[in-house]
Amino acid sequence: MIHVAWRMLVGDRTKYLSLIMGLSFAVLLITQQASIFIGLMARTYGMVTDMPAAQVWVMDPGVQYPDDLKPLKEPDLSRVRDVPGVDWAVPLFKSTGRARSIERGEFQTVMIFGLDPTSLIGLPSKLLEGKPDDLLDVDAVFVDDAGAARLNVKTGDILELNDHRARVRGIMQTERTFASLPLIYTTYSRATNYAPKERHMLTFVLCAPKPGITNEELARRIEKATGLGAFTQWEFAKRTLAYYTKNTGITINFGTTVFLGFLVGLAVAAQTFYTFTIENIRHFGALKAMGATNGILVKMVLVQALVTGCIGYGLGVGGATLFAHFAKNNKQLAFKMPPELLLVSFGLMLLLVTAASLISIRKVVRVEPAIVFRG
Repeated sequence: MIHVAWRMLVGDRTKYLSLIMGLSFAVLLITQQASIFIGLMARTYGMVTDMPAAQVWVMDPGVQYPDDLKPLKEPDLSRVRDVPGVDWAVPLFKSTGRARSIERGEFQTVMIFGLDPTSLIGLPSKLLEGKPDDLLDVDAVFVDDAGAARLNVKTGDILELNDHRARVRGIMQTERTFASLPLIYTTYSRATNYAPKERHMLTFVLCAPKPGITNEELARRIEKATGLGAFTQWEFAKRTLAYYTKNTGITINFGTTVFLGFLVGLAVAAQTFYTFTIENIRHFGALKAMGATNGILVKMVLVQALVTGCIGYGLGVGGATLFAHFAKNNKQLAFKMPPELLLVSFGLMLLLVTAASLISIRKVVRVEPAIVFRG
């Protein structure tokens, strides 16, 4: 019966190919748009993932996401270090500024990071040019690769940074941030000199637990002992995602696109399946007259739906993967396709073809064997 179902399916190649193309486009739209959404949301907490050594982030309790800068008091660093279970704690400064290449650039808004000069914790590990110790040189700064292209600078160039002199000593590869500003890393004291003066300059405290203490346990201890906000990497990332989900239209906009992709695929598949069933209703009637039960006929329709769905899924995901291949070298495109997304796309494809086949199944189940003998 499976062979018969297959021959019926591919008997009209035009309708068969139309069905495959409709499902492929739906899967492509769902997977591609969802991948862009995941890539954009990952950028919102890109700063956190670029600093893997910082297992616990300490901040003002009102901070909602990495760019929500509410300075801490300088003594807060010592208070965190005094919490039982803290292995180490270092300061992190973050601020915006203006920078330009003296030789060839225009002013650009940049994000400035100040790191602990002893440990350099917080420095991204993917250095394309230079070595970590170069950041300790006089007036040294590191720039991310996308930011270096925007500022039109290379290693050795001089930057004017908020009316101060800075020399580019290294280029790093980092996760793009949501704002996509050039990222400049330097030592803590140097960064505070570059930035406009405020009463308090400490932005975050980065720390890690002693052996035997989990990150979550340490974060709760710090909160209890200091009254500050303390979050593990993933807790800070989730806090960031919650903020952007609640306060921006990203989720609704991309969710609408994914839903429309599902509806397009459902409409095409349902219409084509139904037309296919109507045109082959006499064949289903003949099978019933020869003793085929409703269960067998339903299985035939489901096999037809599953085969076309799997082929459409393969073509759709293949198209999305091809797009990802061309997008990976373009820093402007936010695109991430985790394996979990492929499983979700497959599940949506199964739901789509099942829903589309229900209309056809109803028609097949109600067909009378006598239809074979009608003119």
